[in-house]
Amino acid sequence: MMDFAEILAARGRLAGRIHRTPVLRSHSLDRAAGCQVYCKAENLQRGGAFKIRGAMNRLLQLTPAERERGVVAFSSGNHAQAVALACRDLGVSAVLVMPADAPRLKIAAVRDFGGRVVLYDRAEQNREALARDMVVREGRLLIPPYDDPAIIAGSATAALELLEEVPELDALIAPVGGGGLLAGSILSALHLRPGLAIFGVEPETAADVKLSLAHGRICSITENPTIADGLRTQQPGRLTFPILQSSVREIFTVQDVELLQALRFFLERLKILVEPSGLAAAAAVLRGECKNFPRVGLILSGGNVDAEIILRAFKS
Repeated sequence: MMDFAEILAARGRLAGRIHRTPVLRSHSLDRAAGCQVYCKAENLQRGGAFKIRGAMNRLLQLTPAERERGVVAFSSGNHAQAVALACRDLGVSAVLVMPADAPRLKIAAVRDFGGRVVLYDRAEQNREALARDMVVREGRLLIPPYDDPAIIAGSATAALELLEEVPELDALIAPVGGGGLLAGSILSALHLRPGLAIFGVEPETAADVKLSLAHGRICSITENPTIADGLRTQQPGRLTFPILQSSVREIFTVQDVELLQALRFFLERLKILVEPSGLAAAAAVLRGECKNFPRVGLILSGGNVDAEIILRAFKS
C-alpha cells in the first residue's frame, strides 16, 4: 500500500496545472438510481479525462536528464492524450503508441497536443513491446498508463477531492480497466472514509479484473470487444491488483447497450457528454446496483467520444 502522503504530495504538484472538477447532482439520476448520486465530472478535466492527474504527476518528477530523453507511452487514447498534453506543458518530447482502431477524436487530440503517434494492430502487435522497443532505440522513458506509483497517486486525487467535498458518502463506484483509478480511489478512501463500500465496473466482454479477483491472481484475457475502448485492458496491473484485492467489495459488469443508454441519459438529463468508458460506473448505478446505499459517489472518468458513438446511443 502507498502512503497517503504520496497522494497529498501529488495534489500539491498538480495544483494550478489541472482542473478541480465539479461534483454534479441530478434529481433524475437520483430517481433512476434509487439513491443520492454525486458525480465527479472528470469528463470536464484537462484532456477530457482523469488521466492527466497521473500523467502530470509522473512527468513533474522527471529529472532534467530524463526530460531531455523524452518519453513514450502506450494507450487506447486518454492516457496518450494526457501524456501528450502534459509533455506540451513541460516541453518534453512524447511518442504515443496507440491502436489503429482507437477513436479518431483521441488520435487527433494527441497530435494536436504535439505528440508523435505510432499506430499498431491490436490483433497482430503488442503495444507494450512496441513501446519498450522505443525505449531501447530512442532512449525514451516509458510512462505506463496505470501500473506506476506516481500514476496511481495522481489518479487518487480525483477521489480525494470527491470525498473532501462529500465526506458522508456510503459507497464509491468507479470504472476499472488496468486499475489505476480504482486503486487510487481505494487509497484515498482508506484514509478519509474507512469502511466506505467500494465497487468497480468493467464491460461484460472485458472483465479481466472480475476474473482475476475470482481466481485470486492476475488473469489475462485475449478477446475483449467493447465500445468502452478505455477499459479494454487484458489484465489488471501488478501494482494495482493487490490494492483492488484488499478493498473492492464487488466488480459489476455492464453491457455495451447499457453504456449507450447511459450516454444518452447523461446528455439528455445532465447535459454533459461522457464517453462509454467513463460511464461504466454510471451504467451500473442506473441499473440499481447501489440502491441500498443512501449516498453514492461515482467517477465519470472521461468524455472523449467520437460522433458515431453518440449517434448509436440515440438509435439504441
